[in-house]
Amino acid sequence: MTATKALAAIASPIADDVRQGLSAEPKRLPAKLFYDAEGSRLFDEITRTPEYYPTRTERGILQTNAAEIVRQAGDNLDLVELGAGNASKTSILVEALSQRQLRVEFHPIDVSATALQEAVASMHGRFRNLSIRPIVADYSDDLPELQSLQGQKLVMFIGSTIGNFEPDEAVQFLQRLRRSLNPGDALLLGMDLIKDADVLHAAYNDAAGVTAKFNKNMLVRINRELGGHFDPEAFQHIAFWNPAMSRIEMHLESRFEQKVWVRDLDRVFHFAGGERIHTENSYKFSTETTSRLVHASGFRMERCWTDPEQWFRVVLARG
Repeated sequence: MTATKALAAIASPIADDVRQGLSAEPKRLPAKLFYDAEGSRLFDEITRTPEYYPTRTERGILQTNAAEIVRQAGDNLDLVELGAGNASKTSILVEALSQRQLRVEFHPIDVSATALQEAVASMHGRFRNLSIRPIVADYSDDLPELQSLQGQKLVMFIGSTIGNFEPDEAVQFLQRLRRSLNPGDALLLGMDLIKDADVLHAAYNDAAGVTAKFNKNMLVRINRELGGHFDPEAFQHIAFWNPAMSRIEMHLESRFEQKVWVRDLDRVFHFAGGERIHTENSYKFSTETTSRLVHASGFRMERCWTDPEQWFRVVLARG
C-alpha cells in the first residue's frame, strides 16, 4: 500500500470495519455503516412506508402514555437520547416534560451529524423552555460519560435499536450504560416484539424498495469514502425472518461471481455467485426475553407500555 493510500485509509472512520468485515468468513459489515447522510434520509423514508410498523406503533405508545411516562421517570429531568436520528418521536416526550418543568435540557446523541442537525432544526422554536445540546458520538463503541451531565436524567434508547445488538452484546452495552448513569436516572427502552412472520417479512421488504436502497447504500458509501468499485445493482437485497434466532436478518447477495477493488484499502475482494454480506440483525423480543435482558443488565423494570396489538413494548427501567 502506498503512503497516500495508507493515509487515506487511516483518515476514514469506516476503513477498519470494511477491511475486517469483507475479509471475514462469512462476509459482514456493521449496521452503523448505514447511517451516512443518505442512509439517514433513506431510513426516515423507510419509517413512512406502509409496511414498516415499528415507528408508528412506538409513536402511538408514546403519544398515548407520554404524561404517565415522564411522571414515572421523575422530576426536573434532563432528556438524553441515544441514536437520536432526527428525533421525530422525541418531541412527544419533550412536550410532556415542558408541561411539568420550567426548563427542559435535551442531549441527542447520534453518529450522524446530519441527523442531529435535522433534530435541532425540527425542534427549534417549538418549545420556549427547551435547550438542545447535541453530541456527535458512536455510542455503541464509545458511550459518552453521562454522569458529567448535571441533574436527573431520562435516557431514551427507542426504536428497538437494542435489537440490532447480538444478545450478549446487548447485555454488555446496557451494563455500560447503567455504569455511566447516576443513581435515580431512568432508562426508556423501546423493544420490538415477536409477531406474525408475514408482518415481519413485509416490514423489511417494502414494495417500494426503499429498504433495498438503504441496504445497498452501504456499498455506495464504500465507493465514495474508500474509492470502492462496487456496482450496487450487482447485489440483491435479502431480508428474512429467522425464527430459531428470533431475528430478522439483512444481507446483500452477489448476483454472480465478481471481484471488487477498494482503492484506499489496496484490496480486491472476491465474491462467489450467491455469496452474501451480512449487514444487520434485528432481534425481536418476548415478555420473557425482555425481562431477562433488563435484569441481566443490572436495571430493574418499573413499568411497561404496549400497543393494543402487542406488537411493541416501551419499558421504563432504573439502575
